Amino acid sequence: MAEKLLRVALKEDRAPQESSSPVESHELCLAQQLEMDASWLPAYHLEPEHVDVIRAFVSSPEKDEERKLKFLTSIAVLFRAATYNSLCQGLDLFCQRYKLAENIKVLLEEEPRDQLHTAVWRSAMFAMTEMSFVEAVLEGKEIGLLQACFSGIFLLPPKEEMQDLKPFLYFTTMKGMDTMLVALVLNSPTSRVNEKMQSIFQMLLTFTTSERASVRERAVGRMRVLSFLLANYSSLKADPNEERHASRAEMQMPIIGQLLGHLLLLLSFKEEETGHLALDALCLLFQFKYQQHCATLTEENTQLQGDWETETTSLRTSPSATHIIESFAEYLQPSERSDIVRVFIEAMTDSSTFDKEAARNVLDMVRGNPDLWLVDVPKITSCIHKTLGCIKSVPARQSVESLMVSMADKCPQEVVTTLLQVAPGGDSTALALWEAMFSVPQTVRNILKELLSQLWDLKSRLFCTHLEDYCLVRLAMLASRDLGDRAFAATYLDFRFLKEERPAMLSLVLRAIMTLSERDEMARKMKVILPDLMRVLLFGYKAATTKALLVFRTIMAQLERREASHIAVQMAEFLLPLLDDELSQLRESSISLFRDLMMMAVGNDKREMKNVVRLGLLPLFFRLSDQTQSVAKVAGEALLAAAELLKWKPLKHLVRTQQTWQIGESLLKQDRRRAQEFLIQSLSYLKDAQASLREAAVRFIALQTLAEDREPSIRSLVAQTVIIILSSSREQPRPRWTLRALCCR
Repeated sequence: MAEKLLRVALKEDRAPQESSSPVESHELCLAQQLEMDASWLPAYHLEPEHVDVIRAFVSSPEKDEERKLKFLTSIAVLFRAATYNSLCQGLDLFCQRYKLAENIKVLLEEEPRDQLHTAVWRSAMFAMTEMSFVEAVLEGKEIGLLQACFSGIFLLPPKEEMQDLKPFLYFTTMKGMDTMLVALVLNSPTSRVNEKMQSIFQMLLTFTTSERASVRERAVGRMRVLSFLLANYSSLKADPNEERHASRAEMQMPIIGQLLGHLLLLLSFKEEETGHLALDALCLLFQFKYQQHCATLTEENTQLQGDWETETTSLRTSPSATHIIESFAEYLQPSERSDIVRVFIEAMTDSSTFDKEAARNVLDMVRGNPDLWLVDVPKITSCIHKTLGCIKSVPARQSVESLMVSMADKCPQEVVTTLLQVAPGGDSTALALWEAMFSVPQTVRNILKELLSQLWDLKSRLFCTHLEDYCLVRLAMLASRDLGDRAFAATYLDFRFLKEERPAMLSLVLRAIMTLSERDEMARKMKVILPDLMRVLLFGYKAATTKALLVFRTIMAQLERREASHIAVQMAEFLLPLLDDELSQLRESSISLFRDLMMMAVGNDKREMKNVVRLGLLPLFFRLSDQTQSVAKVAGEALLAAAELLKWKPLKHLVRTQQTWQIGESLLKQDRRRAQEFLIQSLSYLKDAQASLREAAVRFIALQTLAEDREPSIRSLVAQTVIIILSSSREQPRPRWTLRALCCR
């Protein structure tokens, strides 16, 4: 009767205030009276003093350390006695009325986070352990309590840094946490065991990515405890009143893949206790998954069962992530394997504390067996798209992009569909992934075929506008149809998508053309696009320009010399401004192509090519001083080719013998009519970003003036002016050469 009335009182407290009948008022007063003395509680007669301590603590504003410990100890004693004597009736109402779980949580949150000098943490977890034996007492409150415990204890400083720390107190506190976790799981109803384990593991995982070794170690230690629980109990003891318990085969936790992935990554912390704990947990989970797998075998397959002890010994002998993950593979569900792959992808981000090399090794292993690991294409594709933008390291990006390519080879339709769905039009991360897929010959053809199908109806969008998507669709049509040379040319001239001044579209389309043109047959067909490729250079988009140059070189290599002659002259003239581009890669590509085009001119085109080459002599000369060695090298090769084309033997000799400043003098002597033009050209190099080119420009201007004026006073003035110019530049060191050097070099 008392318990029933107290339930009425609790219900009234939560309900809106309304008028009540005299009978209801009488019952409420009686309930409040029963509540005041707590004699209605069956367990009260077992431990009346402890019940009174609990009630007094909750109502008192004074909560010093002694009172806190008495409060927590009283909870543990009361619940232990009630459980032992089967007098748990009403404890859920008692906890609810006095908000025991909420009060414990407040105490935990108030504990200092820089030291462990009281037994409050330990006593609180012991109290929670005993409370877990009573059904519904902690229901809905476990997560908050566990989060308070984990956040407080895990984030404490390392043991070595805590002053006056008593080792026994630290040990018993951690042991108390382990006991609490096991009790929370084992005392859960069968229907909630999976959910409880899942929730606890999920919370622990958030601490494994911490940069602090002590935090990782404490979290992984608790994972080991729960893994031991999974591996060594053929059935988890649930509510003793239930007819059956949870079998191992029924223990399906969606988080197992994430858990395995993080533990595999934690192996890399070999200098810490974390790595050893992670290996222990992995071996225990392997035992669990192995035995779970065996439990599903039919009688005729039981002879296929191996010895899990032998397997785990092998894991400990060679504890590499790739070896362990291969051992687990056949016992995992497809979703679990996909989750492991996702964990390793996310480990490649710049902010991740995990070993990037270990993660790359696992992803390489995954790419080697895509049918086994890359089964949930939408989930993995979405993960890659979400993660790639947070990866700046080139090797890491290449590893993740290669994984995307492997998946596209296996399931092009699913990859295209998913990427179009998850990425908004023009998304930079998605464009990077499309470009990676467009970089592999077989992949680009498959992907273009799917894009042709999915972009045709305009329901999906890859770029920001339908016009850009239309251009890609036209390329897909050219690539997917088996057209002859004439039909290919006629079809392209109908579309001419390279004329559109759209940087993102041009860059991606040119990436695809680069890959498609690797086939000689396709490259020969593409000669029709050469005029539009030259137009791309005028747009000024660096990425598109670099790719256009590479495509141009590939196509030109497939043409007969007579066929290529005239367009080579045109392209050489287009390249002149790019010889001094600010990007070293673009300078190198432009100079290299300029060198090759010189040799392609025949007949009347040869005379025009010579005129273009003369315009490029001075830029090539200055690029001999380029700080990027590969640019300086190719500039020398281009100058040598120019000397051969122009038949300037002295210049050819000086280039071969690397007499740089004599080359400058040779240019002035060889073509005195262009001396004024050389002077004007060289002035722009005085403002070049590279100090070596500014110095080269000053030297060349001085050489030119000295060569033209024989008056000693003028020559001396020129030298002094050069020294003043160089000395006034803050970026330029003091000149180490003199007037004599200027005159002689």
